[in-house]
Amino acid sequence: MGITVVEGVVTGPQGSATVRLLVDSGAIYTSLPDSIWQAIGLTPRRSQTFTLADGTGIERQVSECHIRLPHGEGHTPVILGQPGDAALLGIVTLEMLGLVLNPLTRELQPMHMRLSAIGGSTRG
Repeated sequence: MGITVVEGVVTGPQGSATVRLLVDSGAIYTSLPDSIWQAIGLTPRRSQTFTLADGTGIERQVSECHIRLPHGEGHTPVILGQPGDAALLGIVTLEMLGLVLNPLTRELQPMHMRLSAIGGSTRG
């Protein structure tokens, strides 16, 4: 199993910062280290309990920011990390950008998007 890291730019009310994010397809939200989210001026919007791989529950504050990756950009929820927390790119951000982690090549690639007919046929 390989490790995939992507460089991105996160933007908040007080500026932008470049961050190297470990792509973690098992993480729900993207997580920013405390030095990064504080530097760009993010503030907590709510508290959420998360479960670590060993089953331990931890509580973290959640906010949102703009994120720009080489593959696209948009707004995403982010966990406001505490000292020692890693920078992770989670599945919500990947899906919001229309990306998927290929488990064989460990590369980010466009997600195959489907759209069902909405409101009936568009044909006359």
